[in-house]
Amino acid sequence: MAEQIAQDDRLQRRLTNRHVQLIAIGGAIGTGLFMGSGEAISAAGPGVLLVYAIIGGVLFLVMRALGELLLSDLEYKSFADVAHDLIGPWAGFFTGWTYYVCWLVTAIAEVIAITGYARFWWEDLPLWVAPVVTVAILLGLNLTTVRAFGEIEFWFSIIKIVAIIALVVVGIVLVVIGFASPNGAHASVTNLWRDGGMFPNGFHGFTGAFQIAVFAFVGTELIGTAAAEAKDPEVTLPKAINAIPVRIVIFYLGALAAIMSVTPWREVDSGSSPFVAMFSLAGLGVAAGVVNFVVLTAAASSANSGIYSTSRMLFGLSWAGHAPRIFRKLTARSVPGPALLATCAALLTSIPLLYMSESIMTAFLTVTTMASVLFIFVWCIIIVSYLRFRVLRPDWHAMSTFRLPGGWVSAWGTLAFFLFVVWTLIQADKTREAVAVSPIWLAALGVAWWLRSRRTARKETGDESSAAVEEM
Repeated sequence: MAEQIAQDDRLQRRLTNRHVQLIAIGGAIGTGLFMGSGEAISAAGPGVLLVYAIIGGVLFLVMRALGELLLSDLEYKSFADVAHDLIGPWAGFFTGWTYYVCWLVTAIAEVIAITGYARFWWEDLPLWVAPVVTVAILLGLNLTTVRAFGEIEFWFSIIKIVAIIALVVVGIVLVVIGFASPNGAHASVTNLWRDGGMFPNGFHGFTGAFQIAVFAFVGTELIGTAAAEAKDPEVTLPKAINAIPVRIVIFYLGALAAIMSVTPWREVDSGSSPFVAMFSLAGLGVAAGVVNFVVLTAAASSANSGIYSTSRMLFGLSWAGHAPRIFRKLTARSVPGPALLATCAALLTSIPLLYMSESIMTAFLTVTTMASVLFIFVWCIIIVSYLRFRVLRPDWHAMSTFRLPGGWVSAWGTLAFFLFVVWTLIQADKTREAVAVSPIWLAALGVAWWLRSRRTARKETGDESSAAVEEM
């Protein structure tokens, strides 16, 4: 980076191993799994298991590449710093601001979701109450210390883990006892292949599931943001990344297999949470309330992650000269106070959105989809940074003890996969619009970078002229 951060202005490494481990789990488990998996099942049938496995495997490779980069230089605060250093200042600018907007819009969507979940219990609750209370609580937690963020994410993740494990256990019990649903369908693992096989909707249905499932993995890269504040990153970061495949098998594949074993895939309602349906089938009368609480905490966890990641990214952008200097400031507790306040103020835009008409809400959902599309851009930048790392610093790579498995082949294969995912997004009307809108954001960033470069060039020219006059 052009300007080094003074010791007193550095983020402090106060996240312990358990914090980083649970932040990694929380980042990989979101509302996309709890609420969106039904639509993915309807699209691909049992083949959705392979869809989630492929996406999870590719993102594991992305995280391995990121881990190698971050551990090569512990001065990196985020992958925006990595892109700045290895690709160029423009890449750091594009990556930082894109990631900031991705998480900001995602967090706004989660605050709106929390409002809907809260009205499950309090139907007459004014729309502005839940956003204000949510933002105030999360801001207060994040302003204390980074350890407070780690603690709240730890417990949010515990709730999600318990809910998923409970779902898997209930599914196993129903299969063992041969449970029969009211429509006469029996719980059995044979439900995974006896109705049209693993790919009942053919290639089109299989690829269509990628459009939905890829969004469930947004947040996996949060490990890279937390690395700058993790104790012993050489130990905690590899542990968190290497555990990703196990988490995918248990929390994604295990849960989906349990759901489709109990309920034949054609009977899974794409418009509601299959988690609620599973617990309801088991005769748990409070299922709706329990799952509503779980998805509320999942949304709160995602919003909390959004506040954390955007404030750290804004802090890093400021030190790179890509954002106002005010965001360089840390509080006495070593957290980026101005960046946190700016982010939380932006989250309150959820209030006017809540009061808008349905057409505005539809447009807002398109924006959140666009944010998810831009996450793919961030993941690609991580891989391109790795490729540059291999070219520019082969000696550093040779000394690395935590490498990307497969090296060059894995990196290029990952980029090819993301091109495939973008192709699948173009195939559906709902996501095609988001793909079409995304270049507008990148074009706006290009204009902003051009203006910033011209301003910087004029300033440097002016400084050189002043120096020349003083020497005369």
